[in-house]
Amino acid sequence: MKKKTCIIISGPTASGKTDVAIELAKYFQTEIISSDSRQCFKELNIGVAKPSPEQLADIPHHFINSHSVKENLSAADFENYALSAAENIFSNRDVAVMCGGTGLYIKAFCDGLDVIPQTDEGVRKTISDAYAEKGITFLQGSIRIEDPFFWAEGEIRNPHRMLRALEVIRTTGTSVLRYQQHAKKARDFNILKITLDVPREILYDRINRRVDLMRHEGLRDEARGLYPFRDLNALQTVGYRELFDYFDNKISEEQAFDLIKQNTRHYAKRQMTWFKKDPDIHPVQPANAADFVIKTLHQ
Repeated sequence: MKKKTCIIISGPTASGKTDVAIELAKYFQTEIISSDSRQCFKELNIGVAKPSPEQLADIPHHFINSHSVKENLSAADFENYALSAAENIFSNRDVAVMCGGTGLYIKAFCDGLDVIPQTDEGVRKTISDAYAEKGITFLQGSIRIEDPFFWAEGEIRNPHRMLRALEVIRTTGTSVLRYQQHAKKARDFNILKITLDVPREILYDRINRRVDLMRHEGLRDEARGLYPFRDLNALQTVGYRELFDYFDNKISEEQAFDLIKQNTRHYAKRQMTWFKKDPDIHPVQPANAADFVIKTLHQ
């Protein structure tokens, strides 16, 4: 029997993934699985650029508004969730669409993740105590020296991820990202991966305009309501972290929004680097993406 197919729409933030995914979901009369590590949190809205309420009502979405910021999710959690969602979609459809820019989540869904060796409790406590005393700069400095691979490819503004990376490198001598590169589990469905290729200067302009729109739509007030949760992993996120510093009188409001633009551009650059290294991914321009996918599947 012919295998089912999951179409994966990846790419940097603000590249137009949602519009392409909606177009393809309508064409194939199917559903979308989000592979965004922040849009799953129901408390986050403006700052994570969720699909509009109209889009969410028009096409069924999975892994959007599905969890609370109080939950600490991992790539393995996403793998289990997304595989279950795909199985449900494939029960009465031939095609599913996945859309998002979290490269590690996409990799977990496509290839699976290796089991990481158990880390040492003493090492974990030493790192946690040092972080509590010295802050994120301690984590970044340690990662840069001890795990240059994670420094180049990992989430170096996410304390939770860096804490985990340090405990793994100190316990095993191997980067946590190396463990995440070796596994490749067989899936019982086909996978077609594309990444949206937008010229950098155009992408950066779109990012700046999007942040201005978020500000106009009330991102500051949304972040103010989330301030009590600022220490949770889910809130170690561009768009909120900078405004928390503003609320703490560390920077001005203008500086906060300038930093959101800058940090979002940096994040987009890391996303582009990640997806370009995937040999199975097809880079396409957003305007041509849907036609490319349709023609490829009909060959």
